[in-house]
Amino acid sequence: MVFPLSPGAKEMKIGLTYDLQSEYLSLGYSEEDTAELDKTETIEGIETALHSLGYETERIGNARSLMMRLFNGNRWDLVFNICEGIFGDGRESLVPAILDDWQIPYVFSGAATMALTLNKALCKRVVRDAGIPTPDFCLVRSISDLEKPKPDFPLFLKPVMEGSGKGIGDHSLVWTEEEYQAVCCHLLKRYDQPVLVETYLPGREFTVGICGNGEDTRVIGVMEVVFKKDVLEIYSYQNKQNYRDTIEYINQQGELAEKCARLALQVWEATGSRDSGRVDMKLNAMGEPEFMEINPLAGLNYKDSDLPIIARMNGMNFTQLIGAIMQAALKRTYGIEAQPVMMQNEQYSYYPA
Repeated sequence: MVFPLSPGAKEMKIGLTYDLQSEYLSLGYSEEDTAELDKTETIEGIETALHSLGYETERIGNARSLMMRLFNGNRWDLVFNICEGIFGDGRESLVPAILDDWQIPYVFSGAATMALTLNKALCKRVVRDAGIPTPDFCLVRSISDLEKPKPDFPLFLKPVMEGSGKGIGDHSLVWTEEEYQAVCCHLLKRYDQPVLVETYLPGREFTVGICGNGEDTRVIGVMEVVFKKDVLEIYSYQNKQNYRDTIEYINQQGELAEKCARLALQVWEATGSRDSGRVDMKLNAMGEPEFMEINPLAGLNYKDSDLPIIARMNGMNFTQLIGAIMQAALKRTYGIEAQPVMMQNEQYSYYPA
């Protein structure tokens, strides 16, 4: 049975699902193991924004807590889901799949998109099939694959199903066969998953924030990732964790930003992503953007996450960002008309034909 919609959107009961980093740290997992999970201040920030917008909230917690609540009869009009999970190749799909089974609407992409985009190789195949440029690649599933054909050096290596820069560091850029084999062996052992091997893109790096669905989809900003002096130009786990010391974020406008925005929207459509997220890309040797990866479950720490930073750079505070995400989800799930996304840079207000 579909849980009925409350009388008005702002009177809705919103459940919050999340994986709290501190819970997993207390179980003995490392900082890197839990890098994608959320801090208490992130949950508090989202909850505060939702309260400011007039919504009632209830903290649910992780997938197991969600299942227990459901079996105990708890229901919500909408679930604001930011569960990353920690086990398996469907970890980001678990909560969406559970909520689909119980016919409870939720914010952000569905289970199929979450599974597709978590696996960077599968996602690149879909994106490439849609005619969107992405670096040539191969997948190393085991030591025996090291003898198989691969793109030309230099190559960039990373675990195929991680985020937050996990598994990415100085070692990721390889120039020789010896380096290639050593790094692949290390990553296979350390992360217990295949290694994505890509042609290295030497150009500038960008991330694009998106909000909305269908004809309402909008780019809210294009941000360049610029490395400070004496910092190796790799958006690694360490650089992301210490971004204030290693990275400068620059809001971009103009022709190049427009190209990045168009590519991001094409990826958004091809992957079936919903409500809000980010698309990452780099420039190739010809100065043209190519798709790297998409984050349909982008970080939402109001201080440090890329998407809120992009929004802030473009005249949208955190509460307005959460409001825009909610508007997108409510129109998609309940047909409640969304107000236009508040943006300073109207040049990005288009949807790809």
